[in-house]
Amino acid sequence: MVEQLALDVGERVRFHRLAAKKTQNVVAGLAGITTDYLYQIERGKKLPTVPVLVAIAAALDVPPASLINTQSQEVVPRQSRAAGEELHRAITLPPAAEGEPLPLADLRNQINEAWRLWQSSPTRYSQVSGLLGNLIVEVERSLHTADATGTGGEAHRAAADLYGLTRTVAKRTGRVDLALLAADRALRAAEASDDSLRVGAARWNLAHVALAERHHEVAEDIAMNAAHELRDHSGPDAAAVYGSLILVAGVAAARRRDTWTARDRVRSVMPVAWKTGECNTLWTAFGPTNVAMHAVSIEVEAGETSQACHLAEEIEHERSPSIERRVAFLLEQARSYQQRKDYGSALVLLNSAEREAPEDVAYRPLAHSILREVVQRAGRTTAREAARLADKLSVPVN
Repeated sequence: MVEQLALDVGERVRFHRLAAKKTQNVVAGLAGITTDYLYQIERGKKLPTVPVLVAIAAALDVPPASLINTQSQEVVPRQSRAAGEELHRAITLPPAAEGEPLPLADLRNQINEAWRLWQSSPTRYSQVSGLLGNLIVEVERSLHTADATGTGGEAHRAAADLYGLTRTVAKRTGRVDLALLAADRALRAAEASDDSLRVGAARWNLAHVALAERHHEVAEDIAMNAAHELRDHSGPDAAAVYGSLILVAGVAAARRRDTWTARDRVRSVMPVAWKTGECNTLWTAFGPTNVAMHAVSIEVEAGETSQACHLAEEIEHERSPSIERRVAFLLEQARSYQQRKDYGSALVLLNSAEREAPEDVAYRPLAHSILREVVQRAGRTTAREAARLADKLSVPVN
């Protein structure tokens, strides 16, 4: 317990020092300790006394509690901040919905193309972020004129799909506040469209936001209630949305440390996945591959790294239709090797993820935390290779 606390405190001291762009010499001097002592603290070799911890916090201009907080914190990369600011302007301050709306067929095609890019392009952040602003404007115009033109149902379905995409982009660019706003708009639009599958998908989106905010029980309730409402619906599309909701509920259970419930939920939808096959209903990427990936995620959450690695070896992740899920899977594998302190294997998987989708590794906090630990704690050769990757992606690690 003490050793883990020392590691956690050291990681946070280093995090805040790097975020403040201060050297060890400067922080040590301000805190009235030696540079070597600060070095030992950051490496997790020494657990500072309370007075020393308070002095370090003052030198870093952060509350002392932030150095012992168990919740992870990340430096938001410059490109992620810029994308988040652009998205904020688009979703909160759209231009007046005046003018002739885009034909709904064209709007639908553009939304589908944006989703396709998001799930298939290695530069999806750059491409999709630039499209969302105009699409939001067009959707709002369509909603504004829907009653007069009798196109309410289709307009609301388009809005539900677009705001579902906006939710995931906002989450990945570090704007969980905007993700919640987008998820709420998606749900309202889905309910207005009277489309039960889109309502289920919108609640799937909302559950993901709750997970991102660490409201695990809320996420679980949202997903399980939505799945219950879809249970009696027939057809492969309904089955896919149902299965996706159960998978989110499984992750939520794992994060509240109910591993057996999480495993049971993942196992329960594998027969559903074999019936639907690899599909992408409402962009949920449900299928046998996604279910198997979630089984790995559950074991990683549980700290069962050997089992996670064993399960991962059996998965052909290339079969997933979503690059987001493929990269997430590679990062989950890297995380499992990180937990085992097999930093060489973790770096191999980070490099694989970077080759498949460089922007994902540049944006995702999980990739940053793994990369930082490899740089800080791996052997010299591996640490140097990790530092080169971090420099290439402008990820702050030292």
